[in-house]
Amino acid sequence: MPHLTLEYSANLGDAKSIGQLCETLAHVLDAQRDEAGARVYPRGGIRTRALRCEQYFVADGNPENAFMHGCLKIGAGRPPAVRKATGEALFEAIKQHFAPTFATRGLALSLEIVEFSEDGSWKHNNLHARLKT
Repeated sequence: MPHLTLEYSANLGDAKSIGQLCETLAHVLDAQRDEAGARVYPRGGIRTRALRCEQYFVADGNPENAFMHGCLKIGAGRPPAVRKATGEALFEAIKQHFAPTFATRGLALSLEIVEFSEDGSWKHNNLHARLKT
């Protein structure tokens, strides 16, 4: 973990632009550090992905209206300050990415962070070990 899923209206961007956003947000997650300067999220657990929504209705139904919602899933136990710093850094990057669009049409941007316990979660991942070398 962390896993960031972006849902966005099909009228919002091309695959290249959204792919660039996914890369940027992965780097934002990788850059997060705690008060001691330690990495907050293991690099091998970082995932970003985007799901293009072909069917949607935004606000008054104007076809120019668009949305992007991010949901970051993290394991429980990180301090509130770490969660807040992560959310603020991610949301700022999202707002910067969409600033030109926001200036010209209706756009709803949102982000949430969801913590979950290890109970009911299964993982099989060799990326952590591979990234240590």
